[in-house]
Amino acid sequence: MSLEVPIALCIFNRPRVTATVFEAIRRQRPRKLLVIGDGPRANRADDVMLVEKSREIVACVDWDCVVETHYSDVNLGCRLRMASGLDWAFSRSERLIILEDDCFPNEKFFTFCEELLERYSDDSRVMMISGDNFQPGAVSTDSYYFSRWAHIWGWASWRRAWRYFDLSISQWPGIRDAGLLRSMVDSRQELEHWKPIFEQVYSGTIDTWDFSWMFSCWLQGGLTILPQVNLVSNLGFGSDATHTRDQRSPLANLVTEDLELWRHPLHMVRNRDADEYSFRTLFAPTAGNPHSAKKGKSGWFPNIRAFRKSA
Repeated sequence: MSLEVPIALCIFNRPRVTATVFEAIRRQRPRKLLVIGDGPRANRADDVMLVEKSREIVACVDWDCVVETHYSDVNLGCRLRMASGLDWAFSRSERLIILEDDCFPNEKFFTFCEELLERYSDDSRVMMISGDNFQPGAVSTDSYYFSRWAHIWGWASWRRAWRYFDLSISQWPGIRDAGLLRSMVDSRQELEHWKPIFEQVYSGTIDTWDFSWMFSCWLQGGLTILPQVNLVSNLGFGSDATHTRDQRSPLANLVTEDLELWRHPLHMVRNRDADEYSFRTLFAPTAGNPHSAKKGKSGWFPNIRAFRKSA
């Protein structure tokens, strides 16, 4: 059988991981594949060859599939390339499964996304479906739970949700000055963590797009669906990565598990306990957090300094 939901694959200059993720896509035989690619960096002589090799890999489609590409001749960087590429992809399809070149999915990831894209297609409360689970154990007896965190290492969404995406978070000054961020977070610690980050996103000094997406979801009061087990492994930790450079990170090459959609939550209520755990361990671990000693001040996710644009 062929996967009915189109896949958007985002590539750049890493043919090794691109080939691995492309093989996972190939096994699903999607009817439509949208490929987004950034151009080589001007100051990296090897980029031209690596970008070309990565594009050659995804050109080897040997099943019945409509393939469309959106390649940039120049290097736009993570922030602009992902934002403009996903704008294009959602203009081509009402719903998408989205993978970056280093996000290796379990086969159940595709079924998980496809079924829930249909189930929640008209429910504006849900903004996205993620294949990521960074919890230490089950958070409920259901197959998935609702969260406020927009984890994007393998995810899916709808055009109806993406239309709210605002890369420049133009509404931030009004939200900040009216003190409305406090009502969007769970604690003063979260407020103190996210306020300077959104300030830097607004000023354009952070070279990433996902904080803008999360902020856009928060403005809509939107929920993210997260699976009960992890469905995607990030293979991209290393010196050639843009942000995930620490190969010793506990998030590198996470094990994935099979998941059957046998139990849907009865209520659309956000799991605050799971969200708080994610905040403490992924976003802003503190000295009092038992994970901090092993993972360092930046916790599991890259330190915010890694996202700042170089001078």
